Amino acid sequence: MGNDVFEPISQRSRRAEDAENRRIQEIADELYRRCCLYEEKLREGQNNVRPSEIEHRIAEDYAKEHGLWLSINEVFNLGAPGPSGNENDTYVSNDIIFKVNNLLNSRGSIIQLLNKVLLHNFLFSETAYTFHAFTGFSGSSIMPIFKQSLIKDAMPATPIEIATYMAALGFSSTPTNGRFTNGEFEVWDLLPRNVLKDSEGDIFVIDAEIKVL
Repeated sequence: MGNDVFEPISQRSRRAEDAENRRIQEIADELYRRCCLYEEKLREGQNNVRPSEIEHRIAEDYAKEHGLWLSINEVFNLGAPGPSGNENDTYVSNDIIFKVNNLLNSRGSIIQLLNKVLLHNFLFSETAYTFHAFTGFSGSSIMPIFKQSLIKDAMPATPIEIATYMAALGFSSTPTNGRFTNGEFEVWDLLPRNVLKDSEGDIFVIDAEIKVL
């Protein structure tokens, strides 16, 4: 009998979240390492390639090496199409929402997006992301796919509810609507479209822009 039989579910869940965050960090670190090596080689040759192009090539190679590449046609099998926004196309399957990210809010950088996801998971663990795969058109575009628990029977939270929730987390409002800070992190785009309230009144931040101050 395993030693974890009598462990609280919350502890097992936390370990799973920690393991996933380490996995995301490892992917980001490996992509960064490979980009540095690639750029070093380019210094003696071709030097007109944009950093994002290098990153995309390397990420595609990495994805195919590790069985993390999903053809663009397979994306439609993830689930029923859900609401799409500026950054994500979504697909819903049972209790999971898949988000196909176009990198628009990350200036085309996969590494920047992975780091933002890690910050989200740290601040808003109840809506933590897990990495699923990469997709895109081979050789020309790439999009990371993440999974997130679906908040059922939810509606957009009001600005007052959002501010109250963030205050409970130790964040103060700023003059900009939907932007908060605690002196260590700045979080913005916390508008009703990105923050949900379920039938029991609990608040969930499902998407946010975050930076370390």
